[in-house]
Amino acid sequence: MKLSAFGTKLTGESGILQLMDDLGRPFPDGVKPHRLGGGNPARVPQVEQVYRREMERLMGFHDAFEQVISAYDAPQGRHLFLDAVASFFRREYGWPVTPENVAVTNGSQAAFFYLFNLLSGKSPERRTILFPLVPEYIGYADQGIDPGCFVTLPARIEPDGEHLFKYFIDLPLVEEYLAAHPEVAALCVSRPTNPTGNVLTDGEIRSLAALARRYGIPLMIDNAYGTPFPNIIYPDRMYDGTGVEPVPYWDENTILSMSLSKIGLPTLRTGIVIAPPDVIKAVSAVNSIAALASGSLGQVLAEGLIRTGELKKLADNAVRPFYKSRLEKALDWTAEFWTGRNYRLHRCEGALFLWMMMDDLRVSSRDLYFRLKEKGVVVVPGEYFFFGLESGSPEETAWKNHPHRYSCLRINYTGNPDEVRDGLRLIASTSAELRR
Repeated sequence: MKLSAFGTKLTGESGILQLMDDLGRPFPDGVKPHRLGGGNPARVPQVEQVYRREMERLMGFHDAFEQVISAYDAPQGRHLFLDAVASFFRREYGWPVTPENVAVTNGSQAAFFYLFNLLSGKSPERRTILFPLVPEYIGYADQGIDPGCFVTLPARIEPDGEHLFKYFIDLPLVEEYLAAHPEVAALCVSRPTNPTGNVLTDGEIRSLAALARRYGIPLMIDNAYGTPFPNIIYPDRMYDGTGVEPVPYWDENTILSMSLSKIGLPTLRTGIVIAPPDVIKAVSAVNSIAALASGSLGQVLAEGLIRTGELKKLADNAVRPFYKSRLEKALDWTAEFWTGRNYRLHRCEGALFLWMMMDDLRVSSRDLYFRLKEKGVVVVPGEYFFFGLESGSPEETAWKNHPHRYSCLRINYTGNPDEVRDGLRLIASTSAELRR
């Protein structure tokens, strides 16, 4: 089979393909699995009970279930769901949004594929997406159809005690880059950041929004783990020490992406985009061509929960405490198994992962990944999260100064506690054998 440039790009080696393959592939007989790699959310009983209740309500109402599964929604999404989302954000946060500001896609991964390629690539000149802080989400790295779509800037790194550190956006560097590169079509960040658990402060978000407005480009925010739902954010663990709850951000120059995956519906692929109406129309048009329409069931199950605010209460009272408990156990085990080791964890302010830096490794994180996999432990090597322009002019390569890109691992701490504990023990013992 002879592939096009598009086909070659999307079927080649990629971090997200490896991650998802690891998530579903069975291990050989006799190898005990420790799946600490993928971003699959845990099963939270209180959340599942509510979705079961909503499903039973749907099944018990005449032919409502049959109507849901037998007819396409509009490419923009199900009207009642769009209205529920808009009404919720008007009421809770005072955002001036209507259903014309909301679209649904088959997961937020699909939303970013649409958005990145709507905004970047050849038009006819090259247009780029600027990520002002890396490491960033592995799933972005290969989504640009045209080469050279993504540019990433190095973070400021600050130690935080003996075994913690934190990344910060270098705002002067971002402004310097924007001033010199009019080809930038949008800024993009995730909050909390996957893989590190970094939660950009309200001040950082406002500063980025101001820069985006000044340079006439949108700010894209991936809120897959953020507030108000699933709200996997830990204010008491934030670097500033205030314990103040961060607030979601949106203005008429912002494209906000959300998802129902991390609040219990990962397989129903329900992504939510809140954006200006012209962006929503463009996303809907692409969705009609790529997918006809988005799946209906996730929208139906969540519509009433969003409209009444029950989904937010579930996030606050069930989802966040569940993950916080598992994080605290994982941090205790890490301190136990890495005693005496030269390591640092990024301060976990949210999301589902530990981001561990081991500067004493004599091999790359990818080499360590393969050694661990032989023992049944699946993690994600850190180098996949550092992407963007890798070659070209000295000016371009200067933005890729990430000295620790080969010494970090992303570790999912949310699975069965016994499996996580044993997996962390094996990571510690295996990495200790590979020290300089």
